[in-house]
Amino acid sequence: MRTLKEVQCGQTVKVSKLNGEGPVKRRIMDMGITKGVEVFVRKVAPLGDPVEVTVRGYELSLRKADAEMIVVE
Repeated sequence: MRTLKEVQCGQTVKVSKLNGEGPVKRRIMDMGITKGVEVFVRKVAPLGDPVEVTVRGYELSLRKADAEMIVVE
């Protein structure tokens, strides 16, 4: 099981599960990251924070803490 935080730059992965509770999980889902959606990792900042991804045709920056809650395959 790996998380979005561990994905290398330039890879496309599929979301298999969202960890996290209540408002945090809700916020991630509101950004369009739901089970089964494909996420393309565009850039990772030098220190790993934030991670820039493309999801559902738009670009999104995620904090490392949020990326860790997204389980991918």
